[in-house]
Amino acid sequence: MKKIPLRKCTGCGEMKTKKELIRVLKTPEGTIVLDVTGKKNGRGAYLCNQIECFRKARKSKGLERSLECAIPTEVYETLEKELTTGNAGE
Repeated sequence: MKKIPLRKCTGCGEMKTKKELIRVLKTPEGTIVLDVTGKKNGRGAYLCNQIECFRKARKSKGLERSLECAIPTEVYETLEKELTTGNAGE
């Protein structure tokens, strides 16, 4: 039986499989983007595909800790817009 890697949501703290989570990525250039494929290079943090988890992570600065950088408000707003339009999990 193959071991399935688990990742922790930075919002709610639940351990889930990678397929259930969305990867937020800090690229080598320092930009913050949603990584829908989960294969791009850079430091990643994971979130459940729910807006509540995103808001918890934003409030607790969980994404900033995981990505080891400060995240500007505009980037949070862009990520929130992408999550609410439903493009993130596809």
